[in-house]
Amino acid sequence: MALKIGELAERAAVNQQTIRYYEREGLLPEPPRRDSGYRMFPENAVRRVRFIKRAQEIGFSLGEIRELLSLRIDSRRESRDVRALTEAKMADIDGKIRTLKAMKTALHRLTERCSGCGPANECPILESIDSEEVLR
Repeated sequence: MALKIGELAERAAVNQQTIRYYEREGLLPEPPRRDSGYRMFPENAVRRVRFIKRAQEIGFSLGEIRELLSLRIDSRRESRDVRALTEAKMADIDGKIRTLKAMKTALHRLTERCSGCGPANECPILESIDSEEVLR
């Protein structure tokens, strides 16, 4: 059974703009059209859209999702390829966590310098940001 874009969006729990976006990004193949111009998506597009959405939710970029999709359909590839991609994503996330923790520490130090009283143009937070001192 072929699905119109609205039906696909509803069954995959996304909006129609998401479907169009995935098409533009090459994550979802452009489906055939009826004479009326309606795109008619195959039933398996629901599963593919859900896969893309779930992969995004756990942090994969569209490029990485493209790679995951290609791994999924290439019978010559091995699960170790998927694992390697996932391990690389975890390392990337670990790096982001370290960066965010450093940012939080710097912001905490800045807030300790400010009593919250007085004119904003004399705020020690603004002065610290404007200075050449390292904020870490």
